[in-house]
This record gives sequence, structure tokens and C-alpha cells, in this order.
Amino acid sequence: MKLLLDTHLLLWAVGSPDLLSASARSLIRDPFHQPVFSVVSVWEVAIKTGRGHADFDVSPILLRETLLESGYEELPVMGNHAVAVAGLPLIHKDPFDRLLIAQAIAEGITLLTADSMISQYPGPIRKV
Repeated sequence: MKLLLDTHLLLWAVGSPDLLSASARSLIRDPFHQPVFSVVSVWEVAIKTGRGHADFDVSPILLRETLLESGYEELPVMGNHAVAVAGLPLIHKDPFDRLLIAQAIAEGITLLTADSMISQYPGPIRKV
């Protein structure tokens, strides 16, 4: 099963794995699961790092390289993902998270998140 990690889980998985819940660590490490990251997350890190957000203090280049070297699959943004955002209820206003949710729904990939707002959306979303 493919698991799309939201941006915070990716940052924790790479830089502070102790911040991940036990269930998140177990799911990510399961050899039957393929961890996936979205280009959206790299873009979010690039923008928020540039704006000085302390919790996004990581090089987007290094983040992407580390994820690829760790066996994560990269998910590009496609037109159908952008279109799917229009069909989402307005539970969460963050455009990065909304695109991640749309990608998960469009691709049928389980989105892992620690964010209770994201977990309110219908579809393949799992709060860990």
C-alpha cells in the first residue's frame, strides 16, 4: 500500500523521527508499504523556509534528496489533482494541505497526517 505523508510527517521522518507516533513509525517502516512524498511538500518547505518559518528550517534540496535516497516515491502534481481541490469541502484553508488531500483522493493513496483538521476530510486519510 502507498502512504502519502503530509509535510510535517516528512520533516519528522527525516529530521526528528522521535516526534512520529509509534503507529506512524510502524506504518512507514512496514516493508509492504511504499512511502510517498508530494512535490507539494517540497514546494511548501521552499516557501516557508524562505519566509523564515522556524519549523520549516530545512533545505528543500536536501529534503528531496534524502527522501529519494531513503526509498520514498515522488508524486508530481498533475492537472487532475488541482481540479480535485475544487471539490473539497472548506474544512481546512491551507492550500498545501488541500492539494495533498486532493492528491490522496485522486490517486487512491492513503494520506498520513498528525493534523486533526486534515483528518476530517472524507477519503483515504489516516491520522497517526
